[in-house]
Amino acid sequence: MRTREDLEVLEDQVLAPYAQRSRLSRGRQHPEPEHAYRTAFQRDRDRILHTTAFRRLKHKTQVFIVTEGDYYRTRLTHTLEVAQIGRTIARALGANEDLVEAICLAHDLGHPPFGHAGEQVLNRLMQEHGGFEHNAQSFRIVTHLERRYPEFRGLNLTYEVLEGLVKHETEYDHPMLQAFEPHRRPTLEGQIANLADELAYTAHDLDDGLRAGLIRPEDLEGLALWEELRRSIGWDGKGFNDLIRYRLVRRLIGMLVTDVILATDQRLQALQPHSPDEIRDHPVPLIGFSGAMAGKVRELKVFLYRRLYRHPYVVRMQIKAERIVEALFQAYLQEPEQLPYWVQDRIREEGNLHRVICDYIAGMTDRFALGEYRRLYEVTDVL
Repeated sequence: MRTREDLEVLEDQVLAPYAQRSRLSRGRQHPEPEHAYRTAFQRDRDRILHTTAFRRLKHKTQVFIVTEGDYYRTRLTHTLEVAQIGRTIARALGANEDLVEAICLAHDLGHPPFGHAGEQVLNRLMQEHGGFEHNAQSFRIVTHLERRYPEFRGLNLTYEVLEGLVKHETEYDHPMLQAFEPHRRPTLEGQIANLADELAYTAHDLDDGLRAGLIRPEDLEGLALWEELRRSIGWDGKGFNDLIRYRLVRRLIGMLVTDVILATDQRLQALQPHSPDEIRDHPVPLIGFSGAMAGKVRELKVFLYRRLYRHPYVVRMQIKAERIVEALFQAYLQEPEQLPYWVQDRIREEGNLHRVICDYIAGMTDRFALGEYRRLYEVTDVL
C-alpha cells in the first residue's frame, strides 16, 4: 500500500521543479485532516467527480442541443476530453496531473442549459443583480451551492484548484480577476487546463460539425491546418466517410498536443523556472502553441465561428434556447411559488430572489429545461 506520504515523496521524484506539489498546497479554507492514501489534489478531483453539478453535464449542450442526437458532444463528454488532453500535456511536461485533472473536471460545472446561448440570456436578465458568467458560477457551485458536508458549504477545495477555476481563460472564457492574486498567472497546471479546453473544443466542434453535415470537407479547403491534415493521412479529398473523419480528427488532436508540448518545453528551457511561483510571476502564459501553429489554429477557429457557431441551423437552436430560458426566468420571477419547496426555502434564507432563480435555472439540464417549459406554457389534457 502507498500512503499519501508515499505519493507526496513520489511527486518530489517525478515532477519538474516548477510543478505544484500537493504537499505544498496553500490548503483549504476550512482545515481538514489529510487523507490516508490520497493527495490533496486527488481528493479534490474525487469531490468534483461526485457532485450533482458534474452529473448534470451529461445532458447539457456543447454546440448541439441534446435533443439533436446522441452522437454529438455534450458538456460532460467535452469535460472528459479536456481532462484527458490536460493529463497528457501535464505528464509530458512534468506537471502535476492530478491538479490539472481536478481543474479540468470542474471548469464547466457552471454552464447553464443550452450552452453559451443560455449563458448570454441569463447574463442579460441578471445585469442589475450581479450578472451571470459560467466561470463565476463554477466557482459558486464548488464554494457555495453544493451542500455535502455539515461543517461547511461547498466542497472545500484547495487554493490551487479554486485558483485554476477563477483564472480559467480561453477564447470564450474570461477570468474573474478580482480574487486570488489577480496580478499573477495561474500555476502551470492551471494554464494547461486553459489550453486543453481550447484544444478540445476546437477539434471536437469540427468533428461534430462534419458529422452533422453543417460543414462539408470542401468548405475547409484552403485552410492551412486542414490541408496539412489531409496530407498527413494521405487523403486526396475524395470519398469522405466516417473513417476518414475519425483519422483526421485524431491526427488533428495529436498534432496540436505535440505542438503545445514541444513549444512549451522550449519556453520552459529558456526560462528555467524552479518553482510554481516563478510560473505565476511570468508576464505571459508559458503554455501555448508555437507561433506557426497558433496562426493555423486561429484560422480554423475563425472558420468555425462563421460556418458552424453562426450556421443558420445552430443560430435557430440558440434563439429557441434563449426564449426558453427567458420564459422560465420570468415565470419564476412572477410567481416563485411555482418553484420547488427547497428553492423557495433558499429564497427565504438568502433574500435574493433573482440570484436563487438564476442558480436554479443554471443548474438545469437541457431536457429538464425543455420539460419545465412545456409544463409551464403548453396546454395539455391533464393540467
